[in-house]
Amino acid sequence: MKLVRWMTVVTLLAAPLGAATGAAAANESPARGSAYAVQSNGSVAAQDWQGNTDTEGENEGGSGGETVADGSGADGGGSALDGTNPDGVNPDTFTTDELLMRTDSAEMVLNGLAFQSVQPLVDKDGVLYAPLKTLAASYGYKIGYNKTTKESTAVLGNKELRFKSGSAVAVSNGEKVMGAAPAYTLKGSLMVPVATWAMLTGSVLHDADGEVRLQWTTRPIAAFTVSPKEIFAGQTMVDYRDRASHPRGLPIINEEWTGRESIFLFPGEYTITRRVQDVYGIWSEPYSVTIKVLQPNMPPVADFTTDKSVYRIGEPIVYTDRSTDDGNDIRKRTWKGKEPAFFEPGEKTITLQVEDGGGLKSEKSVTVYITDEVMYTREEFGLRFTPVGEKYAISGGAVLDIPTVPYTFRSQKAQMVRSNSPETWVEEGIAYEDRLKGEVRFLFHNLNQIGRPVKMYLIATNPNRTSAKVGIKAFGMGGPIKYVSTSGRLSTARYLESLAADAEPVWTSLKPGESKVIMNDLNKVPIKPGQVFSAYGDVVTDKEIQFRIVVLDPSKDPLTEMDTLKIMPRDGLHVRGTFYDADRELVITEPLGYEPKRIVLGDRKMDTYLYGLDSTTGRPEHNLGNFGVLYRMKVEVAPNTVVALNARGGHYTGAFLINGQVVKVTNDSILRNANEAAVLYRTGPFAETLDIVFTLASGSNLPVTMMFLPIS
Repeated sequence: MKLVRWMTVVTLLAAPLGAATGAAAANESPARGSAYAVQSNGSVAAQDWQGNTDTEGENEGGSGGETVADGSGADGGGSALDGTNPDGVNPDTFTTDELLMRTDSAEMVLNGLAFQSVQPLVDKDGVLYAPLKTLAASYGYKIGYNKTTKESTAVLGNKELRFKSGSAVAVSNGEKVMGAAPAYTLKGSLMVPVATWAMLTGSVLHDADGEVRLQWTTRPIAAFTVSPKEIFAGQTMVDYRDRASHPRGLPIINEEWTGRESIFLFPGEYTITRRVQDVYGIWSEPYSVTIKVLQPNMPPVADFTTDKSVYRIGEPIVYTDRSTDDGNDIRKRTWKGKEPAFFEPGEKTITLQVEDGGGLKSEKSVTVYITDEVMYTREEFGLRFTPVGEKYAISGGAVLDIPTVPYTFRSQKAQMVRSNSPETWVEEGIAYEDRLKGEVRFLFHNLNQIGRPVKMYLIATNPNRTSAKVGIKAFGMGGPIKYVSTSGRLSTARYLESLAADAEPVWTSLKPGESKVIMNDLNKVPIKPGQVFSAYGDVVTDKEIQFRIVVLDPSKDPLTEMDTLKIMPRDGLHVRGTFYDADRELVITEPLGYEPKRIVLGDRKMDTYLYGLDSTTGRPEHNLGNFGVLYRMKVEVAPNTVVALNARGGHYTGAFLINGQVVKVTNDSILRNANEAAVLYRTGPFAETLDIVFTLASGSNLPVTMMFLPIS
């Protein structure tokens, strides 16, 4: 195949602000009926319709009236094209874009295709204006607006143009350029002088008999990224990600790099530059990225000590981590064999491994010796030293030998809706509905097995003839997540935190007959198949409101769909209904902690279950487990007493609010069985009064026992 070398017409260069000749030339109006461009020296060159350019009487370059640039041009045009042209390809057809406009007409023609502009081409005081939006879209620029500077922006690759209504000064990649005339606003559209746009984009501008023709060369964009963020001299393998593109979708066939290295041997600042070439031989403007190469990363130094080298059984060990890193960037610490105390005699080796942000590691081991003398048993140690929110091992059978504390309770007329049947969703629909007034607590706990993501909505409808208000108070949710116990713990802890904050309700007004989605945190994230979602939310109303809990595909509008949905059938195992007297104050008259005592919760004997009604069926309902009930109790606790929770029905996790502080059960785990206890509180050398608020966590097993154990 014969290859032909060819060049194209490039005539426009931006004139920086402050170049007197360029500024003056930009504001002069060449005679109508000519083509004109701003030259690199700022002078105006007239050009006839065949493209013959004459500057100060001299005709530079090419035969046949063709002006050839020397490759020093910039900004989307203005550089010579050094490439090959396949046989039969017309460079004017494949390398030059053209926009035709006519004065006072909004119909414009881009590369032979007519379209309607947002505004017409306007002749204002002898200057031709076109909407920035139309010009930018024709060239492939993306439009934006900077509210701070009140500038409109046009961005293509690494080129940014800025215009401001009322100003003749434009900004090209941070450099101020004097335009032909001030930009102005017409019916909400920013109008810019066509000559200014041509100058900034390196376009050929023809103007004759009310018709304007812009011609320019569309170039590929040589974008790329460099990673990782931190590059260390002589160590880091640098990754270059190709982000090159072509506004017209043409293939990229060639590239040139300067400054590119796989590994930079010395620290310092480096600029990496790339050009790319498209299938028709057109080269992009240079695209540069500057990186900072850091001093070589040295490995961290793992170091720790113990306060002694010989310990008794059950004696606390104090570890002091003295690890260091040259960049103070230790990201990970991994301990092996580290225990707060050991309960078997012999040598024990503890190892610490540290890793820095560069992936370099270091390790140190220390060996201590444990004698056969006993300081504390495992249970005694756990009682004394386990941090609040953590767990320790106990004898589950021995817990039953601890005397129980008799208590009574006072119920408050609080309403509670428990939406837990069906616990597993298998279809869209209405999970529950009821009409309620005043304060209502909602408990949601469900698993999605519909086979696709869904969202849950709480919809409030005002059935009254006058306006009503609905307020959202405390709220906490867990999930969506695949672990049922985690969702229960998170929702309980977050609800108690919100309850302790005691914020004012967030109100929503409802007109007569109006419906709105409330408690919008419920539907922020779709619940995927196999995921569990738990939540508590408090609502208050000034009138009777109809509440509906809707489960629906995220693409559907719950407000338009709700009247077509059916009530989900109960699953026969779990609880759904409205319950009253759902706040309980446990009344305990004796001080606790002077001897081992325990309080049993959720056993249906001392802590009897609520009765309620499933409003969707009229069926009486028993609140098994009393989930959703809010408990409060105030107890006097002896000095040096541990308050601990023990699971009696299987695994348990949740949270308690004690003297205003939320304590999780546990911070990072759960109580797996009756042989574990979580520390909720530990009193000091004086007696204390504890205010305890809690609700039993969904997804856990009951009953549970709260123990008050003296530290002997």
